Amino acid sequence: MDRRERAAGAIVGSAVGDALGAPFEFGPPGVFPAPGGGNEMRGGGGWDPGEATDDTQMAVHVAESLLERGGLDLPDVFARFQRWAADDPKDIGLQTEDVLTRGLPWDQAAAAHYRTSPRAAGNGSLMRAATSAVYFAPAGRAATMDAARRLSALTHGDPAAGEGVAVFHDLLRVALTGADPLKALPRTLAAVDPAHRDRYAAVTAEEWHPSMATELNGAVWPCLGSALWAVRTTTGYEAAVAAAINLGGDTDTVAAVTGALAGAVHGLPAIPARWTALLHVPLPGGGGRTLRLPELLDLADALSRGPWCRRESFMGGGDSLGRDRADRG
Repeated sequence: MDRRERAAGAIVGSAVGDALGAPFEFGPPGVFPAPGGGNEMRGGGGWDPGEATDDTQMAVHVAESLLERGGLDLPDVFARFQRWAADDPKDIGLQTEDVLTRGLPWDQAAAAHYRTSPRAAGNGSLMRAATSAVYFAPAGRAATMDAARRLSALTHGDPAAGEGVAVFHDLLRVALTGADPLKALPRTLAAVDPAHRDRYAAVTAEEWHPSMATELNGAVWPCLGSALWAVRTTTGYEAAVAAAINLGGDTDTVAAVTGALAGAVHGLPAIPARWTALLHVPLPGGGGRTLRLPELLDLADALSRGPWCRRESFMGGGDSLGRDRADRG
């Protein structure tokens, strides 16, 4: 299985997990039907069967900015988010909505929210990270983790959120090479800010179980930990996503994060056609478009072929991300 097939698995896998989990959001655990019954992509809770949520919508806006701007243009990403928020999406996180509608510049809005809210480490910047993780993966550990932090900080001023997205970025980078992302955890955690390393070491440990979480999985660290638990304790894409949804709580986001990792590990062929056939991503702020499987596959292919021969592709908000050629392992 080549890298481009794994990248497609990550992008489509995240969107499928999002759409599968949406009808069960904030419901009780253990209610997702056993995979194989044919009625898993059922819709409900205001969502049509196969309809992806804000998780995937924001991920697509990130992707299209990266591709159209040739790299990380933070003001452009923020402007796209603002247009999306103004176009009446079905769902938008409270923190994200507050940041995007404050009327402050892209580099001030999230920080202003963080100063007034002690709980600003929601999973809203993690949920949209599959596309950027694929795009930056060829750049190596340091650059992809740095990009994750910068993108997270557009809406989530708490550095703990950025560190969670950075961990996800790097683990997906490893998975795209065909290596086991779980075995890469020690090196990934070594690159986490020491102020947050213990927290992420705890939720990514082999012995950790979601029942041990001290916060709901709407927070970034138990969300990430739950996704890794689902991938670690299953042997395929279907089972991983089902395990994530059956945890209850923020089911669409936990399943989106799980789906990205499981899709990269097991590849696009592991995602059932009965799920991808119904998948669709309405795109507020995107000119009335709705993306389906062919468009998502094209997006994944373009992201996996990012223009890494050009240093300019690492530009972000006026300064260079740099490129760590020595840290590709």
